[in-house]
Amino acid sequence: MQAIGDWFQHLYETTGLNFSVFYDAYDWGRYFSGLKMTLLLSVTTILLSLVIGAIGALLQGSPSMLLRLPVNAFVVMFRNTPPLVQLFFFYFGLGTMLPAVEAAGMRVPLLSNVQWAIISLSLFAGAFNVEIFRSGIEAVPRTTLEAAEALGYTRLKAYIHIVLPLAIRVCLPALNNNLVNLLKTTTLAYAIAVPETLYAVKQIWSESQNVFEMMVVLLATYGILVGVLVWLMHRWERAMHIPGYAR
Repeated sequence: MQAIGDWFQHLYETTGLNFSVFYDAYDWGRYFSGLKMTLLLSVTTILLSLVIGAIGALLQGSPSMLLRLPVNAFVVMFRNTPPLVQLFFFYFGLGTMLPAVEAAGMRVPLLSNVQWAIISLSLFAGAFNVEIFRSGIEAVPRTTLEAAEALGYTRLKAYIHIVLPLAIRVCLPALNNNLVNLLKTTTLAYAIAVPETLYAVKQIWSESQNVFEMMVVLLATYGILVGVLVWLMHRWERAMHIPGYAR
């Protein structure tokens, strides 16, 4: 690591390209802290959005209108409004209505900006996942569900053990696209001062006056993160492939 830092410092001295994040320990610490926050936001929101999508798709296929209507309203609202507006609504709207709590002798909000970002982004992506899972469920032949019911499965158990695993195989390509978009959408958390990668990089270039260099680092960072997610999703697709059944 020292050799890498020395090389980038030499590059700055000879060419003026200031990649301070690679040779300055303070800038590296801020960048790495932002990267960890981005990973936390990405992993948490991806998992929560998958849970929301699976549960929402189950309720959307319910024979009860009292269960279907709230899910349909949720999908329409979160699909048809910008994610940044939703983030502001939760943080500046609902956040100001919640009571403050005592922490270390200070009054602090009940939910932090990080928690609001996780909630907002999970619901936004979850609304799309509901429709993605629904399309996969509808692609599963009705006779498969009837066979499960004939074997004594309840509707819930048939959904969990038979329908959902088959539906996931069908909807994985669309799910892949939505999760990639979710990872990129985590940059919106910058708007409510969540210290993720964009926020950290902005602080670095404001002080070091190296906007171009840090934008290169930022683009490369998200290119790598998205590449890793796409690779994992493709591995998941291959692992779940059934010969003779749609992917």
